[in-house]
Amino acid sequence: MVDQFETPLFTALKKHAEKNPIQFHIPGHKKGNGMDPDFREFIGENALSIDLINIGPLDDLHLPKGIIKQAQGLAAKAFGADYTFFSVQGTSGAIIAMIMSVCNPGDKILVPRNVHKSIMSAIVFSGAIPIFIHPEVDSYFGISHGITPDSIEKALKFHPDTRAVLVINPTYYGVSGDLKKTVKIAHSRNIPVLVDEAHGAHIHFHRDLPLSAMEAGADMAATSVHKLGGSLTQSSILNLQGKLVSPKRVQSVLSMLTTTSTSYLLLSSLDVARKSLATVGHALLEDTIRKAEETRSKINEIPHLYCMGHEVLETSAAVAMDPTKLLISVKELGVTGYDVEKWLRIRFNIEVELSDLYNILCIVTPGDTEQDLLLFIQALTELSKEYKTQVDKNVDSSVLLPEIPLLALTPRDAFYADTEVIPFEESEGRIIAEFVMVYPPGIPIFIPGEIITQDNLVYTRMNVEAGLPVQGAEDEELKSIRVIKEQLANN
Repeated sequence: MVDQFETPLFTALKKHAEKNPIQFHIPGHKKGNGMDPDFREFIGENALSIDLINIGPLDDLHLPKGIIKQAQGLAAKAFGADYTFFSVQGTSGAIIAMIMSVCNPGDKILVPRNVHKSIMSAIVFSGAIPIFIHPEVDSYFGISHGITPDSIEKALKFHPDTRAVLVINPTYYGVSGDLKKTVKIAHSRNIPVLVDEAHGAHIHFHRDLPLSAMEAGADMAATSVHKLGGSLTQSSILNLQGKLVSPKRVQSVLSMLTTTSTSYLLLSSLDVARKSLATVGHALLEDTIRKAEETRSKINEIPHLYCMGHEVLETSAAVAMDPTKLLISVKELGVTGYDVEKWLRIRFNIEVELSDLYNILCIVTPGDTEQDLLLFIQALTELSKEYKTQVDKNVDSSVLLPEIPLLALTPRDAFYADTEVIPFEESEGRIIAEFVMVYPPGIPIFIPGEIITQDNLVYTRMNVEAGLPVQGAEDEELKSIRVIKEQLANN
């Protein structure tokens, strides 16, 4: 019988450290003795004693046969998967492995437009052709939700040779579409469903949270345990079930992408995070949901602020939401979310997860205290008072992503093509050779291979002028852009 209270990896690391072996192997700091003393004192000797590599007693993430295999097996049981693979490359690494495990050059993959940049990186690496689907939009918050099962079914009729379907569940904002129906549609055609579950490590462990990818029957899910599951930053998992994807292929691709100097600090934090989620996760999440809902109610009592709740669930792109996500519209105060993020930092020493033109996003986890949340309410109350003089209840938040441009070349062909740099304002009609995205949350405005449209240029300019982090292009000021060289016709 599987005992979820066991931590085979963490326990073995502690026992190894207790033996205090003489180490003639890397890392060169040798339990901290060879590093800066201030850093060593701050980090602590215990952490440094298990900062190890894949020596004999400690198994090997590239070919797990011992304690890592045991830890991954426990995680698979906890998350309802057939196989679980640990990632020390974050969920970005797991997503890239997930896509490269099923897509070959020229294969089509259905993806929502509001994808994380790691998905586009995987499409470049694999040589796959993205078939983009518009996500449903929320005009009040000015955000994208998921893609509907109906839109997926229509796309599959147009593209019956599709190799995989990728969906986000839940979105960065905590909203989930009808994943079960999407899986049914794809599986009726023997097409695997891949899930970006970066923001859903906890959802499998409480009935009041959205359905997890494994519960919905998806084939693979890349899950950020470090985001909302309690492990260290950069540690994630890749879950796999069913017969449509080969676990040996996944292991092979993961090994290609993963450093050979895998961090045992990260791996052991996955081991103990799984234990916590599997054994006390429901109780912890019960309390977390309560605190988040109470905070949501208090925010909605503050003039000119509005925190999204279950009322947002109106379409098949939004059938469930994660109440531990607090998406707060600040547009009625006549100020951008980005300005509010800076204001909270300077005035109250509060850091938020994300800001955009109209909102801030905060996450509530078992690590938050009642006192922290009360201070947050106090800060937002003060914010409302300070900005009430410029209240504008007619802010237009319907300016969203423009129409998806035409893909003239595959992203990989565009990425490796002969290119030139031209002024940004003169680029309409040219084929772009680099990424431009607003990050967070990493939604592409341009991807390599697309024809630049005026809508894209206007949208990009709007984000830059608002001070939002537009990333990906070589020119950080976006005065110039890299495009495919145009070939002159022979005379």
